[in-house]
Amino acid sequence: MAKPPAPPGKSNTRQLADRLRTAKGRTIGSQRWLERQLNDPYVKEAKARGLRSRAAFKLEQMDDKFHMLKPGSRVVDLGAAPGGWTQVALARGAGRVVGIDLLVVEPIPGAILMQGDFQDAEAEQRVLAALAGQADLVMSDMAPNTTGHNATDHLRIMALAEIALDFAGRVLAPGGGFVTKVLAGGSEKEFLATLKRDFVVVRHAKPPASRKDSAELYVVATGFRGGKQG
Repeated sequence: MAKPPAPPGKSNTRQLADRLRTAKGRTIGSQRWLERQLNDPYVKEAKARGLRSRAAFKLEQMDDKFHMLKPGSRVVDLGAAPGGWTQVALARGAGRVVGIDLLVVEPIPGAILMQGDFQDAEAEQRVLAALAGQADLVMSDMAPNTTGHNATDHLRIMALAEIALDFAGRVLAPGGGFVTKVLAGGSEKEFLATLKRDFVVVRHAKPPASRKDSAELYVVATGFRGGKQG
């Protein structure tokens, strides 16, 4: 089970504070972000384990609870960069992991990584060809650049969740699963209604690695019914 890593020791904390004091020319926002990153135990543990992002712990913790990643399964990681979720899927026994992102993702042994827009029909066909079959799990940790305006940010992230779900509906095998990031805010009701129509079980998750001051949630849907209902 993925446990929260221990906080940094006093000596490390002092060194990080010193580094922050010497960082010149930063905006208040970037300074706060840097301070949070440098003092985040998940960031430190991710580096120690060779994981590409602290977000990897979110997937580990959700999989501990919901057991989404099955041995030998075919997995698609949408918006895969920098690759933390792909790493976790492989480490937990997935047989074939295909990651796609608009950005280039540095190679990960055992994964098939491609650059492109998964909304394009050609890219979708490349993903299916790489999977050599239908997917057992489609996962997305995609998030847009935030504006600071809650309503706008909510709509943007829900739009990403909806296109991820649309993709999942075309590539998932019957019984498959889907996990995506959302933000609480009201317009997710229709999205959840679609999930409940197309999947047997739909649950919310707020993994411990998700920062408490963040409005992000994850939706985990399992038991794909095998096609969109008319």
